[in-house]
Amino acid sequence: MGSVTIRKLHEETGRIVDAAQAGEVIVVSRRGVPVAELRALGARKVKVIRIPNFNRRYARFPRVKTDSGRILEGDRR
Repeated sequence: MGSVTIRKLHEETGRIVDAAQAGEVIVVSRRGVPVAELRALGARKVKVIRIPNFNRRYARFPRVKTDSGRILEGDRR
């Protein structure tokens, strides 16, 4: 299946992606002009992101004795 049109890609996406996942390189063309290449991704290393503990950070905020609606009402005056 080396080359497909955009229309065929739209109609048979699942089968074409399965072929790419199996290792085939597929060239997508628009009106006979190659515009994209579809191929399988190699194994990628996942970057681990440490998410901060927001409960601990939130506990350090000063406590407000009124609700936010009253604060906004005061700011609008």
